[in-house]
Amino acid sequence: MRILLIEDDPDLAEVVALGLRNESYAVDLVTTYSDAEESLRTTAYDVACFDLGLPDGDGLDLVRRLAWDPDLRRPRRTLVLTARDAVADRVAGLDAGADDYLVKPFHFAELVARLRALGRRGDDHGSTLRVGELTLDLAAHRAWRSGAELDLTAREFSLLRYFMHHPGEVLSAEDLLEHVWDAHANPFTSSVRVILSRLRKKLGDPALIITITNVGYQLKVPQP
Repeated sequence: MRILLIEDDPDLAEVVALGLRNESYAVDLVTTYSDAEESLRTTAYDVACFDLGLPDGDGLDLVRRLAWDPDLRRPRRTLVLTARDAVADRVAGLDAGADDYLVKPFHFAELVARLRALGRRGDDHGSTLRVGELTLDLAAHRAWRSGAELDLTAREFSLLRYFMHHPGEVLSAEDLLEHVWDAHANPFTSSVRVILSRLRKKLGDPALIITITNVGYQLKVPQP
């Protein structure tokens, strides 16, 4: 998943962003309302994590705007991360349109578990993905082909996960860059091609991810 983390505490923001990247998420980090607004105008996120007490505005106002403002690209899911712990605050956050609400201070493991849960909403995969010979354990970050475990880096795991969420679809390099990499990625580099080449090598033969010339890449779906 590609995550937008909106957090004005620089120390907390860097720790959480680093931890999420180590969990194989692509994370864009912003610290102000205006920067969050700009990110939501330009990028489609899987999850946006909103701090509410921002230096130039209230994050809850931004959550509300997602429901009606056509200039903002609504994330698939939204999570409020805030020190506001009163029941009335929780109710206000959820009523504003947030999918989940987590009070600071929180345990990092709980944040990751909530993000996994948000990512599973709307599908029936649970914590395990299966496509043909491939199996992914999303919680344990383990992958297998035909029962043989694969030794994947965090980025390779994220890339394979994205393919397995879109089996049979032709995905362009731009699609992969937007959802598996974060804002620090240079769109003019060959990083997608390099990581994809390493992933294909680790998946072995016969090839499961094929190139559709001049269009993109496709995870083959087993025929019934």
